[in-house]
Amino acid sequence: MTSREIRSRFLTFFKDRGHRIVPSAPLVVKDDPTLLFVNAGMNPFKEYFLGVSNPKYPRVADTQKCLRVSGKHNDLEEVGRDTYHHTLFEMLGNWSFGDYFKEETIGWAWEFLTEVCGIDRDRLYVTIFEGSSDADALERDQEAYDFWKAILPEDRILMGSKKDNFWEMGDQGPCGPCSEIHVDIRPEEERRKTPGSELVNQDHPEVVEIWNLVFIQYNRKADGSLEPLPEKHIDTGMGFERLCMVLQGVRSNYDTDLFTPLIREIGKITGKDYGQSEEDDIAIRVIADHIRAVSFTIADGQLPGNSGAGYVIRRILRRAIRYGFTFLGAREPFMFRLVGTLVAEMGEAFPELAEQRRLVENVVREEEVSFLKTLEQGLARLDAVIAETRGKTVDGGRAFELYDTFGFPIDLTSLILRERGYELDRQGFDAAMKEQKDRSRAASESAAEDWVKVHPGPASEFVGYDALEARSRIRKYRKVESKKTGTLYQLVLDTTPFYPEGGGQVGDSGHLEGSGGAVTEILDTRKENNEILHITEALPEDPGAEFLAVVDAERRKQTRRNHTATHLLHQALREVLGSHVEQKGSAVQPGYLRFDFSHFSKLKDEELRRVEDFVNERIADGLDVEIKKGVPMQEALEAGAMALFGEKYGDTVRTVRFGDSIELCGGTHADNTAEIWHFKILSESAVAAGVRRIEAITSDAVREYFADKERVLEAIRTRLKNAQDPLQAVESLQEENAGLKKELERLKREQAGNLKGDLKSALDKRDGVHFLARQVDLDASSMKDLAFQLGGEVEDLFLLLGSEQDGKALLTLYISKGLAAEKDLNAGAIIRELGKHIQGGGGGQPFFATAGGKNPSGIGKALEAAASYLQ
Repeated sequence: MTSREIRSRFLTFFKDRGHRIVPSAPLVVKDDPTLLFVNAGMNPFKEYFLGVSNPKYPRVADTQKCLRVSGKHNDLEEVGRDTYHHTLFEMLGNWSFGDYFKEETIGWAWEFLTEVCGIDRDRLYVTIFEGSSDADALERDQEAYDFWKAILPEDRILMGSKKDNFWEMGDQGPCGPCSEIHVDIRPEEERRKTPGSELVNQDHPEVVEIWNLVFIQYNRKADGSLEPLPEKHIDTGMGFERLCMVLQGVRSNYDTDLFTPLIREIGKITGKDYGQSEEDDIAIRVIADHIRAVSFTIADGQLPGNSGAGYVIRRILRRAIRYGFTFLGAREPFMFRLVGTLVAEMGEAFPELAEQRRLVENVVREEEVSFLKTLEQGLARLDAVIAETRGKTVDGGRAFELYDTFGFPIDLTSLILRERGYELDRQGFDAAMKEQKDRSRAASESAAEDWVKVHPGPASEFVGYDALEARSRIRKYRKVESKKTGTLYQLVLDTTPFYPEGGGQVGDSGHLEGSGGAVTEILDTRKENNEILHITEALPEDPGAEFLAVVDAERRKQTRRNHTATHLLHQALREVLGSHVEQKGSAVQPGYLRFDFSHFSKLKDEELRRVEDFVNERIADGLDVEIKKGVPMQEALEAGAMALFGEKYGDTVRTVRFGDSIELCGGTHADNTAEIWHFKILSESAVAAGVRRIEAITSDAVREYFADKERVLEAIRTRLKNAQDPLQAVESLQEENAGLKKELERLKREQAGNLKGDLKSALDKRDGVHFLARQVDLDASSMKDLAFQLGGEVEDLFLLLGSEQDGKALLTLYISKGLAAEKDLNAGAIIRELGKHIQGGGGGQPFFATAGGKNPSGIGKALEAAASYLQ
């Protein structure tokens, strides 16, 4: 059976037995702080087992994508080294929430494996929980034993320990005994020598667990004791990859049709055939596994990044790239080319993969391009570090430099060193890392004095949505000393109109007015431990007095216009680019706005124009901004409100709506979009792989922008002697300039041609090699042309030219290809050494290379040193 048929038969089998077939949940977990990714089939149903919510269906079946790469369930380092560990895998499962229990579960599992799948009964073994003598004092799972005994011989029912056959969600919560089904796929001769019963749970690659039936019947309480659950549940999980291996008659998961198309494509791209070399095979297995994990995770909304789940995905991808680079000779991006093969095989079962194919391909390719640069630089530097190492232990401080300068992952450094027979001084690396963190901490350290209480009371009341002024008293204050900012004070008011920095919006500034007219400037407003802090350089003369807290109205007005513009921009980007666009960050200042969003490529000029037009049309429409407070979270989401990735929301939220745009937002906004006046994009750039950034201005900043452009245009007119058509005048100047450049190039070529004869006659023949090292007055391009002209006319040529141009030193080295091969010479390596004389560096091909440096006085020494390479 193909994997498609196996998956289909499983789901049909349980559908026919009253189960609701549900789609796989996304891999990325956003509402469970204990998980980054779904790592078991039961994760999406956790709320039902915990009793947090009631299930919609009492019987459910599915195939769930799972990822195990971090935390307790971490298979990453084993992947590729054996034939059955994976990062991403599918878990087939059937579930009962207070419905059927052990008898039906055991009977259906046996029926599916033996009758539907046709697995030989004599190859199957089962385990049950043997009981425990610890504080739980649990008895053997006699109920499961009796049901199994009615199906297969007793010698195939094995006792399992609490470690293997008692499943627990965590330190607390639902749990219960489980019954595992194992299959023995060894050849008949081996089975006769050693019974499969002796190899169950012994990590034998061909006697493997295929299905785990968990009987959730207890609840683990906070004090560690167990109590029976009022309702009993079923949670089963069957490894799809292993099931395919068994049913397709192969001895490795990687030999199933889940992986063979990817393996063939990897071989086609890299020219390495699977099965010819164990070293190559490990690399191919790593790549085939990891492209699945990375592709599915990106399709589910998690882009590679520098922290959290994003860092995990980046690490997986970089691990695969490194294997391809080191073992398969892959020097160009290639993994993105595997996505199409994966979609062809799995896109039908998981449509999100097909829908997000373009995004996945672009993100993977961009990550590959970026890391290959890092890898090449880092590996060259690591080679140098190894060459300088005495003994077999590489200094941890040097490894840290590699990490800090090149972003070279320390786990890759460690892995490469092991492969080459070296060890890493990990303590030295950790010490260097700690030293850097300590320096950073010292630079930003601040010393805060204790709070001085003035008017104790409840937490600050924020009134800034409706007012820019308020009568206030200081509840408490403290002094903060910092090397970076000097001495500042933090004030907490009982009532404040000042908006604290949050959600991308900058904090308000303004002042406090005392009764005698004294003013205390508020530099910034922030939030800490749910307190609103007002930052000042000095305390009011009388902290106990009543003040008028006044927000800088003009600054707030510009800020809130820009915040409303970010919502319009978000809506425009989704309209123009697609619904895959998600906000990844923002900065809302009074003078400009910045918006980061998920997208896979640079925006074209036409796309930017359409985005700008979309926003400005909504501004021109004069849409009223509708704000609602205290809206139940679910009600807001059902109304279509967008919840931003990574933001924390309470049970009730604040919604901001204008036109078709509705988002959850705590920031301040314009009353009407017409207040924004106009929206202008200043720049669009990349922030990270798959994340773009737009910087833009609105309102008064746009007026100043257009006024500045007008001033520049007028200055150009003046310099063009008030030409009627400045554009035509500039084009004429460009044409004239192009003609002069061509004439200059012609003169340079003539100069080089005249020089060629002089150099040719000056060649020194040494042991059959035509040698010359000479300083000339030519630029880099002319030296290259001259070198290649001489190379075409003179055999066995070793030519080094040096030149000083604009205060910089240039070197050009040409070695005839035949000579380079015969004498084992490499122009790129030689020019790097010669470049040291001019305090620079360079590189190139074995027959032609160039270098540049800042020390022209070293040209002579470089020319003198050239002859030594022919000795």
